[in-house]
Amino acid sequence: MAPSEIYEVRRDGFTISTERARLDRDAVYRYLSGESYWASGLARGIFERAVDGSLPFGLYAEDGAQIGYARVVSDGAVFAWLSDVYVLAAHRGKGLGRWLVASVMAHPELQGLRRWMLSTRDAHAIYREFGFGPRDPHAAHRSRGA
Repeated sequence: MAPSEIYEVRRDGFTISTERARLDRDAVYRYLSGESYWASGLARGIFERAVDGSLPFGLYAEDGAQIGYARVVSDGAVFAWLSDVYVLAAHRGKGLGRWLVASVMAHPELQGLRRWMLSTRDAHAIYREFGFGPRDPHAAHRSRGA
């Protein structure tokens, strides 16, 4: 996605921001390539291209440390794909994941889209609250290893 105006929301000392310069890319890469099941072993160059081609959302603690992340790939008109959503284990159980997804879905440039997509093996209850459900059986899907 083309760079847009910075979008920020705050709650209880936490901040969600799309400011690219604020992203701790090393920390996000460490989590995605080393701890996540969906991007395990991801090459750094691929990660950088993915961030650069997306609308990234960083989740930050009061001290400024990045504690979560999500990104959206969208044409800005009809389609968006929500990806790489996480909150560090030490900060789970506080509703931050729900707040992160709600904030992503509320972004002004992502309103009025006809289709959102998400692939996940976990947190189905959270995503269901935002209208996500099983994939359309009539839709084709192609996956390829990293």
